[in-house]
Amino acid sequence: MESTTIEVRELSKTYGATVAVDGLSFTVRPGQVTGFVGPNGAGKSTTMRVILGLDAPDDGDALVGGRRYRDLASPLREVGALLDAAAIHPGRKARDHLLWMAQYNGLPARRVDEVLEQVGLTQAARRRAGGFSLGMRQRLGIAGALLGDPPVLLFDEPVNGLDPEGIVWIRGLLRSLAAEGRAVLVSSHLMGELEDSADHLIVIGRGRLIADTTVAELVSAASADRVVLRTSHRTQAMTVLATAGATVAATDHDRVTVTGLTSEHVIQLLNQHGLTFTEVAAHRASLEEAYMDLTRDVVEFAAHGRPREA
Repeated sequence: MESTTIEVRELSKTYGATVAVDGLSFTVRPGQVTGFVGPNGAGKSTTMRVILGLDAPDDGDALVGGRRYRDLASPLREVGALLDAAAIHPGRKARDHLLWMAQYNGLPARRVDEVLEQVGLTQAARRRAGGFSLGMRQRLGIAGALLGDPPVLLFDEPVNGLDPEGIVWIRGLLRSLAAEGRAVLVSSHLMGELEDSADHLIVIGRGRLIADTTVAELVSAASADRVVLRTSHRTQAMTVLATAGATVAATDHDRVTVTGLTSEHVIQLLNQHGLTFTEVAAHRASLEEAYMDLTRDVVEFAAHGRPREA
């Protein structure tokens, strides 16, 4: 077992009558960013807390390099984590907060200044955390995760509160950490961010594994047999294509998404019926579309229909 691997084996955890995690298994491998996604209440936070030894599982194991967190000789040097950016004493200065962490874990003070520079907080090092914006607290939390230069990193919603420049920065940071051979697990609700930074996805719902796949494979599967059609004869085209067995959805006044027919077949049918068009192209689903299709049946709280007028 490599020291840079997270392995979750048949993990289960309940809180009273609530099943948070139910027989969950997956592996986070070194050298890639693994996105950890699922609807609210899916069990992501519970799983991360068990990996970090903050909660005890009812059954199964969560291992880092083949060992439970509590058995790690020097946890901060082996696992870095950001779960809650607000978990910093507001009266403590940023550098003092990191210095306390370094001293407690036997790390040199110079490491504090290195990570402050890495996350862009050098100029704010002597400011109190209580005066930080959410984005600055996120950066300070990330600095704490990086402090021990660990081979394994876990981040829960790391872009929360970051401005556009900060979001671009975190994308680059995540990819650079993985490129160094680290295992990077990132929980996020922002599929667009994971599409730009993650290599692999673990998708869970109601505590169970739904998918363990690469981002490219998931997007490709969601894109299969879907065609985008643009035509001024939208209604007639939808009728013709539906009659041929396609699933057809209008997405704009002149744009239609067709599922179940190839581009060539769509073009053939339109020509047969004398319907002109300006575009017929294979549809490439976004990661968000793919995710929504995958998790539609496991969303705990979903809105249906139109909201009422105020």
